[in-house]
Amino acid sequence: MSMTAPEYQALAARLAPKSKPWVNVPKAFFTGGCICAIGQGLILLYTGLGLPADTASGACSMTLVALSALLTGLGVYDRLARHAGAGTLVPITGFANAMVSPALEFKNEGFILGIAAKMFVIAGPVLVYGLTASVVYGVLLCLGQLVV
Repeated sequence: MSMTAPEYQALAARLAPKSKPWVNVPKAFFTGGCICAIGQGLILLYTGLGLPADTASGACSMTLVALSALLTGLGVYDRLARHAGAGTLVPITGFANAMVSPALEFKNEGFILGIAAKMFVIAGPVLVYGLTASVVYGVLLCLGQLVV
């Protein structure tokens, strides 16, 4: 069966699931806020244990990444993401989920060609462009200080 582009677009629009923004946006907002509140609680915990504020922030990030990787491995994070949507993707926990999910999906292909090769499929471009932008920014900052 051959379809024209407008016919295909009409069929896709008719069959696509309908979005419920009045339900989905508050759920995403609440879930993302809860993740951030947990992060703030971790920062308060780590500063209460005597870590300086900048070290506590780093420890909080590492803890959130480790927790989200663990919850992804147990299948909990994906069930939460199905209900909360973008609320689980925006914080740093979404980054860990984006790395662990492909690794789990391809684990039957072995450690090298499965887990190690596929771990960065989704997160790889984020890392490449993030690191490139930070290097460009650093070079520009250094050049700006040399001029002044």
